[in-house]
Amino acid sequence: MKKVLTVVFFIAIPAILLAGGGDDAVAQQYFKVTGRHTDLGPRIFNFVILVALLWYLLANPIKEFLKNRRESIANELKEIEQKRQTAIDQKAKAEDEAKEAKVKAVEIVEDAKREAALLEENIKKQTEQELITLEKVYNEKMDIERRKTLKETTKRVLNEGISSEDIPLDAEKIINIVTKEVA
Repeated sequence: MKKVLTVVFFIAIPAILLAGGGDDAVAQQYFKVTGRHTDLGPRIFNFVILVALLWYLLANPIKEFLKNRRESIANELKEIEQKRQTAIDQKAKAEDEAKEAKVKAVEIVEDAKREAALLEENIKKQTEQELITLEKVYNEKMDIERRKTLKETTKRVLNEGISSEDIPLDAEKIINIVTKEVA
């Protein structure tokens, strides 16, 4: 704004000072030389020549510049549109991948739960089998120990409980003695 006021000031002040036209002697001398009161016609003619020269010299470069500028702006807009479309495509692709990842995550969690359940069931079955096996081994050892104890008891009873005087005993008495000792 300051520049505009400065330019107007430097153009307007001389125009106002010269607009007074208070010097009639200069105007009469101009009329004698040219035969006209003003130089408006030659000034218009000079202006038209100036405009024509400027048009001739600057029209094509200005047109070319404007054409190139228009093309560069159009190319930039195309590039921007392509980048925008690429970004939209990448965003859609990323969203699809995110959805697929979520689905896979849910599947993985479900598979993990199923696998954990299967492992738990297998461990239970193995534990039950081991318990059954241990119980069988325990029962077999108990039978072996019971037989062993029965044999030892029978030997002790026979060795201690039967003397040479008891030999004429009948089988019923021996069974009663052995039964009492075992019980």
